[in-house]
Amino acid sequence: MGKDNMHLSFSTSCIKMQKKQNFIFLILFLLVVACATAPYTYRKQLILIDPDTEMRMGLDAQKQILKKAKLCKDKEIVNMVNRVGWRIAKATGHIDLPWEFKVIEDSKTANAFCLPGGKVFVYTGILKYTQDETGLATVLAHEIGHAIARHGAERMSMVLVAQVGEAALATALKGYSETTQQAFLIGYGLGAQLGVLLPYSRVQEYEADHLGLILMAKAGYDPRKALAFWERMSQESRKKHIPEFLSTHPTDEKRIEAIKKLLPAALKYYNPNGGKNAGN
Repeated sequence: MGKDNMHLSFSTSCIKMQKKQNFIFLILFLLVVACATAPYTYRKQLILIDPDTEMRMGLDAQKQILKKAKLCKDKEIVNMVNRVGWRIAKATGHIDLPWEFKVIEDSKTANAFCLPGGKVFVYTGILKYTQDETGLATVLAHEIGHAIARHGAERMSMVLVAQVGEAALATALKGYSETTQQAFLIGYGLGAQLGVLLPYSRVQEYEADHLGLILMAKAGYDPRKALAFWERMSQESRKKHIPEFLSTHPTDEKRIEAIKKLLPAALKYYNPNGGKNAGN
């Protein structure tokens, strides 16, 4: 190898090393300046998205979903979802949010999710698994737990850091760039529109279980009864065609055992009369 080629190779290696070091410094810097804390668990989080931007993007996503979705007209189902939803919403302490609970008529889709700003969607297909109000409260409390812990913003932040790198990160965070929009869809579990559907991390899932049990208890639902729903879902996971909810919420014996261990702490918040006057 000639001297010029050796010099070029050495320079290229130095540039790559410098970029790697810059990226590491960026992550360390972000961990300091963009550190948030999850409610109840006090876990430290890296969140680059401010709440106002997060809420605006949530509202935009809601509009897009409502353009395509067929809403359920069964008053009994709609009233039940609103009744349970408002009890959980009241339990969060974020009653100032513009909460809305929409039921999408789709018996083949067993799913539910909560967008920033308290925009909750429930597909009718999940109701055969929830079976009753307590089962529904389990699902809604879990999804709202993800929302109040800002798991979507946390995951969106990691997607942005991984995709855009140091130079473009500030630009991506300023507006609705394509990268930012894609990160939002992936971050909030709507990435199926991109051909990608990523589950929350196991840490976030367990945290949402933890928060969900507490919210259930505060809303007046016995958190011990949440086990029945997760055990039903565990049985479903053994089948060939699993519900969409399970593709992003894997259920196994470890998870159920973890939920059992969380119950004593959740029961301290249990108020059988909690939230019964909430809702419309």
